[in-house]
Amino acid sequence: MMDWRDQGILLSSRRHGESAAIIEVFTPEHGRHAGVVRGGASRKMAPVLQPGAQVDVTWRARLEDHIGTYTVEPLRSRAAAMSNRLALSGLMAVCALVLFALPEREAHRTLYRRTETLLDLLDRPDIWPLAYLKWELALLEEMGFGLDLRTCAVLGEKANDLSYVSPRTGRAVSRAGAGEYAERLLLLPPCLLGQGPAPDAEILQGFAVTGHFLRHHLAPHLGDRPLPDARARFIARLAAGFPPG
Repeated sequence: MMDWRDQGILLSSRRHGESAAIIEVFTPEHGRHAGVVRGGASRKMAPVLQPGAQVDVTWRARLEDHIGTYTVEPLRSRAAAMSNRLALSGLMAVCALVLFALPEREAHRTLYRRTETLLDLLDRPDIWPLAYLKWELALLEEMGFGLDLRTCAVLGEKANDLSYVSPRTGRAVSRAGAGEYAERLLLLPPCLLGQGPAPDAEILQGFAVTGHFLRHHLAPHLGDRPLPDARARFIARLAAGFPPG
């Protein structure tokens, strides 16, 4: 008999048979891990098995490669997100991207800690969008596609005018270094460099950058699957929250 206990973030839940549910949980020690919850489709368990919930889980199986069963105890629900449509769509985007990007049963402790911290900020709409953008940068880094925004890729120096990102290499390019090739590069908003107040319009530019590398660098590595719709819905909702200008 195989078994372990851990705490983690519930990523998804779907009905299985008459009364059970199959859930996927992201834990620090066991990564993204699925299991069956007996009685998981009941009314009693429905409020517990919500995406984003922090849970204490015990997993058991006869053999390690079996799907196994979970016993689930709720720790906190993060229910604050359910009353804020932007926070809820952001939570769903985070869960969907973890499911999309991470291989099963492989620990990613650093990304786990960052994800838990991010979801604990759901009730802070003033800082949540920027925190989520930085989380996408961390996800790319964790998966081996991190951006290098420290120096200019062309001039090879720390420039004060880093303004672009190479869509091929993920390296920053200064305005002086870009020259006539500027229109072929991605705009680098100051918020990705940790500069300035990070207004929503700038954060959306940042999502265009991370989206490019998720779509054209990470996704081909994962069989060229499309990015989760939940991410696009979150960004559309964020974009709808401020007037164009």
